[in-house]
Amino acid sequence: MIRALLIGTLLLLVAADAYAQQSVIQRKALITEDGPPGFQTIVFSVEFAPGAREAKHTHPGPLIGYILEGTLDLEHEGRATATYKSGEAFYVEPGKGHLAINSSGKPVKFIATLVVEKGKPASSPVSEQSK
Repeated sequence: MIRALLIGTLLLLVAADAYAQQSVIQRKALITEDGPPGFQTIVFSVEFAPGAREAKHTHPGPLIGYILEGTLDLEHEGRATATYKSGEAFYVEPGKGHLAINSSGKPVKFIATLVVEKGKPASSPVSEQSK
């Protein structure tokens, strides 16, 4: 039940993002597994078209990304904006507002692993008022 709720919430967020971005950001869940205890681990393949920018958001658990191809800029609450290129990894702490941007003229492809507390949405938008 909780797994279905999390997957449904995630699909809704992805669908809303896809509508807003008109398919410039593509996410595909590669695997979803229970664990560690009380959590669920989700691995995604993600592709940002040239110029794509996602909305600022948070996750209730840690996010780990590994860049397969291209260059990604990551704006992260409490840190300076960082640029990651092919072969590099990044980490986003639970609850920290962040957003990724492809400011290059080529696609960016990466793998994202998200660990989410069961019963919580995988992602929540950060409103401009809460900044």
